[in-house]
Amino acid sequence: RRSHAAIPFLHLPHSRPHMNSREQALRDIAARRVHPVNPADNQPTSEYFGVNTFNVHAMREKLPSAVFAKIVETVRLGKKLDSDIAPVVAHSIKEWALARGATHFCHWFQPMTGLTAEKHDAFLSFDENMQPLESFSGEQLIQSEPDASSFPSGGLRATWEARGYTAWNPSSPVFIFESAGTRTLCIPSVFIGYHGEALDEMAPLLRSSDVLSERAMALMALMGDKGVRRVTTTLGAEQEFFIIDRGHFAQRPDLVMTGRTLMGAPPPRGQQLEDHYFVGIPERVMACFAEVERELYKLGVPIVTRHNEVAPCQFEMAPRFEETDIAVDHNQLVMTILR
Repeated sequence: RRSHAAIPFLHLPHSRPHMNSREQALRDIAARRVHPVNPADNQPTSEYFGVNTFNVHAMREKLPSAVFAKIVETVRLGKKLDSDIAPVVAHSIKEWALARGATHFCHWFQPMTGLTAEKHDAFLSFDENMQPLESFSGEQLIQSEPDASSFPSGGLRATWEARGYTAWNPSSPVFIFESAGTRTLCIPSVFIGYHGEALDEMAPLLRSSDVLSERAMALMALMGDKGVRRVTTTLGAEQEFFIIDRGHFAQRPDLVMTGRTLMGAPPPRGQQLEDHYFVGIPERVMACFAEVERELYKLGVPIVTRHNEVAPCQFEMAPRFEETDIAVDHNQLVMTILR
């Protein structure tokens, strides 16, 4: 609220002895200021949407026309990447990333932990005279070899046998992630074992999409439509979440330790709390929404909806429908940015 006078507990004496932690948290919360997005940054979303992604527009500008045609065909038809064009693509991505201020790159993948994983490598290298330079090869773009021994699917094997491989998924755009003043080039990847065993959540999804496309094309051919070259599925993953002031959060050991509620009163039945649904978004939450959306738009995530949900402190944002594998990557980015 803008007016502090509307909050009754602010009239409590400031020198009240024996104030408990909850009362102190409420007093601190009421005094917090809203931190809006810098007005100087206000500009149409279309002007900066996807600025941190190596999308089709960036590829068309940076890649030779023949290479661009091959990479587009790889993405649209789900074909295997032509290894001959990998060095050219890697060079273009490196130049684009360096121009955007990136210093490191990583293969960004989704092990079976519910989170994403990444191991950063610097572009920094040295020539034969030990002079520093930036390098990024086609091999580094296509594949990496992180240790798999400490992931859920890798820990069952002996450490020296628990090898894992990340392989670039060209259907999902390469992007730059900004954090703490640094910029890292992230290469969306699958995570597989030496014999091709899926060690992540993405490889089974891509394989399922390929099988579904093949069966659907066969069905279309039986029905007389023989011109179909690819069938895709779409997904629009809503994100519902709670925003709780850190003063209250710090008093909940279950939230601090696990990130979820383990104790509390039973939820009410019925529609007792419907007055919170779709009501005006609180000012501090709106500022949070605006900051989150700006970062997601720079990453090319098409968030188009935001509103209050039913429970107190519960909110929602939702994107446009996209191809399923891209939507899954974007959903992970939404959760990362929210945290």
